[in-house]
Amino acid sequence: MSHTPTAPYLAFAPWLRRRHGQPVRKIPLDAGGSCPNRLPDSGAGGCSYCTRRGAGTGLHDQGLSLTQQWRHWCEKYARRAPNALYLAYLQSFSNTFRPARELAALLEEISQFEKVVAIALGTRPDCLDDEKLDMLAAAKHGASSGTELDIWLELGLQSASDATLRRINRGHDAATLARAASQAARRGLLVCLHVMQGLPGESRADFFRTIDFVNTLPVHAVKFHNTLVLEGSALAQDWRAGAYVPPSREETVAALAGGLARLRPDVVIQRLTADAWPGALLAPAWAADKSALRGDIVGHMLQQGWQQGSLFRPAC
Repeated sequence: MSHTPTAPYLAFAPWLRRRHGQPVRKIPLDAGGSCPNRLPDSGAGGCSYCTRRGAGTGLHDQGLSLTQQWRHWCEKYARRAPNALYLAYLQSFSNTFRPARELAALLEEISQFEKVVAIALGTRPDCLDDEKLDMLAAAKHGASSGTELDIWLELGLQSASDATLRRINRGHDAATLARAASQAARRGLLVCLHVMQGLPGESRADFFRTIDFVNTLPVHAVKFHNTLVLEGSALAQDWRAGAYVPPSREETVAALAGGLARLRPDVVIQRLTADAWPGALLAPAWAADKSALRGDIVGHMLQQGWQQGSLFRPAC
């Protein structure tokens, strides 16, 4: 593996271009999903860092079908990159938390979209069973062009510490995630894990232990998220009460740079820093400038002489 001086890690966009021979743009799709950790009768109230809006575009609530959303984004991207191919990203909430017949219909609709080469589904490890995993594996062969699709399954790990997962009200343990990742990989699905730095009660050493856990799993990619305090989240209440203080910028930079250096060099980095909706970010204020934060992380790695995997040590 080789890295450029400005990206001492295996970045997703160039990886996609090498894999598909052309630039690939990600199109976010909102299928109106939900989450078992947020249902009114569950009593769970959702993960502590999450808001009712979740991470999607909200276009489903505006009445746009998946096909309409696809056309909306394709028209926008076509002006910038007319030769691009597309990755369809079912982003909002837990996209396998629906009846199997509904999931099958979504996959069939998306597989017929023009110039789609990959489908990614964000979900939770406790929202998968053999039927749905088999369905996702079968979707690889559903492309309208006759070419095989990449199917990415994005699973929220957040932390390898069960104590942390309970603290943030995640609703599953690390073993559940490990089983889901292994079952997905055995079926030829590409697995991407979401990992969070700066969670309540966690130190840099805890974050590094999560990276070590990821290294033991059959995963193909990681999305890093620095913990953000968002308006409307349970974490916001803790922050206002002084019960949660986000890590400093310096700590965040050092932790994410060190995590990248510990991560297996074959794991693709799909995301390095987290996003917030405009007006939703309460703290830390410096996290709003993603570009500057990313630059500091890269700069720290270069200063240390690190690349992704520099500190990786395979388990004996």
